[in-house]
Amino acid sequence: MTLFVYDDALLNYRFRDDHPFNQMRLLLTKSLLETNQLLTDNDILQPRIATDEELLLGHQAEYIQAVKYAGSNKLSAQDCEKFGLNSNDTPNFEAMHHKCALLVGATLTAVDAVLQHKTDTACNFAGGLHHGFRGRASGFCIYNDATVAIEYIKQHYQKRVLYIDTDAHHGDGVQFAFYNDKDVFTYSIHETGRYLFPGTGSIHEKGDGDGYLYSMNLPVDAYTEDDSFLSTFEKSIVRACEFFQPDIILSQNGADAHYLDPLTHLSVTHRTFQQIPHIVNQCAKTYTQGKWIALGGGGYNIFQVAPLAWAQVYNAMKGNPPLTGSIPQAWIDKWQPKAQIKIPAEWNEDLTGYEAIPRRLDIEEKNEQTLERVIMHY
Repeated sequence: MTLFVYDDALLNYRFRDDHPFNQMRLLLTKSLLETNQLLTDNDILQPRIATDEELLLGHQAEYIQAVKYAGSNKLSAQDCEKFGLNSNDTPNFEAMHHKCALLVGATLTAVDAVLQHKTDTACNFAGGLHHGFRGRASGFCIYNDATVAIEYIKQHYQKRVLYIDTDAHHGDGVQFAFYNDKDVFTYSIHETGRYLFPGTGSIHEKGDGDGYLYSMNLPVDAYTEDDSFLSTFEKSIVRACEFFQPDIILSQNGADAHYLDPLTHLSVTHRTFQQIPHIVNQCAKTYTQGKWIALGGGGYNIFQVAPLAWAQVYNAMKGNPPLTGSIPQAWIDKWQPKAQIKIPAEWNEDLTGYEAIPRRLDIEEKNEQTLERVIMHY
């Protein structure tokens, strides 16, 4: 069994109507899985709200209070700027603390389900807000559910956590929260920060003090395609597992490396999103007795990419082969009227609009060199 943490209230993490972060993709994922008869009511787990004490595992008390004030329009402009709130990326919205705490609680619900032996695998695709810092909002992220969850796992279950981040943006908030910690290994494969927010995640960021070598970054070149991305990922994540020997895996599954994503510059197709979760699942079977918790993350093409990518994660958690062939017509008919773009009819989308990358060989060679320079230390 794989449990799917969900409640309609999770859709309320919404900055404004024209903001690229849109949790409708969560509802689309749930609907797609149900239409494929992969998800039933018995698989759905209701989330709880994270307490302030739990939020303190990843955030400063002063910041939590600021979020509460911001959500009721009581935080000054000066303090908003201090805490990264009410910016273009993270504008304030009503009842912000409560809605964000529910998102964190949903991830903790998944953690407890796995570590209290109710299931080996669980997912919260509403989560994965990896840019949030202990005292500052950043990059569409108010509270960092992954950071809170990892510290929660450490303190409540005494487990060593491998955090795997395949979002196109570097998982900076999680990495720096555990940069000196040898009981947490943070792994991130992402588009190089030369062109993309947050600008961090170089190969030289390896951790510090007791945490040295417990951060691994694979910054791939812009316009990286499937073969290079998957080869870099599989070789490096296997090396990370061999080195760290984790007790549990927590993965952030951003879907924004896809060539149709409007905010990034990578060029992978759905083939990458079919294969990533199967590689992670094999790592879990080999090293953590199957214990794996999956989160969402980035993904700003909400009809053509994100729900298809996350459905593949849930499907892999259930031990099924990748979803291929036709997407159920009933799902397309239900959501096409709400989409301003054409919903794909196949899991492996029509690639007639895919442009060949002139620098392919150069990009692949550069990524191979990056891989070699990283794994030589492990």
